[in-house]
Amino acid sequence: MNPRRNPSEERLLAYAAGTLSPPEAVVIAAHLALRPANDAWVRRLQVVGGELLEETPPSPMADDALARALARIETDAGEAKAPPPLNDMAELPEPLRRYALGPWRWLGPGIRARDVHAPRNGDCRVILLKIDPGRETPRHTHCGVELTCVLSGAYATGAERFDVGDLEEADPDTLHQPRVVSDEPCLCVVALDGEIQLDGWLGRLMQPFVKL
Repeated sequence: MNPRRNPSEERLLAYAAGTLSPPEAVVIAAHLALRPANDAWVRRLQVVGGELLEETPPSPMADDALARALARIETDAGEAKAPPPLNDMAELPEPLRRYALGPWRWLGPGIRARDVHAPRNGDCRVILLKIDPGRETPRHTHCGVELTCVLSGAYATGAERFDVGDLEEADPDTLHQPRVVSDEPCLCVVALDGEIQLDGWLGRLMQPFVKL
């Protein structure tokens, strides 16, 4: 795997173990849907983890564990649970089609964002970001993690190009300005922790008006 365009092994291990934060897991799942080889590697990790779990000696349960479990079943049985809503973007990878979407929001010339109503983790949430050909985001860094998976089109940061299925991991030490280099709009799914931080004096002036 190309480490510059794929999730880190640590993040994939956390995903396989079910310990990755929900927003990050949504983006990783979209990436794996577009990269079958990486998906197969994660599935092998999950099989190995399951085998190790079976070999682990059982732990004693609390005396009232059965009673509490039965009470929970009786409580849940009377609740009608609606199926997860489908969204209106059939072109999205399957892991993203199971979530409702908010309306498109204008962020600047040729740049729009749409909330993905997936589980949040504090200030970390999932969005769709769509940027027209030839456009670029403001130069920025981050308050926390930013995971970006390309769903269609392509963008570049410096000399690095990210095409469909590629994933970029950014953090507070990353300063970049993605620009769309494809002939079609670039659509990405992003797990974003906190607000982006615009760079330079012009960025500081624009910061109050850029809500991303």
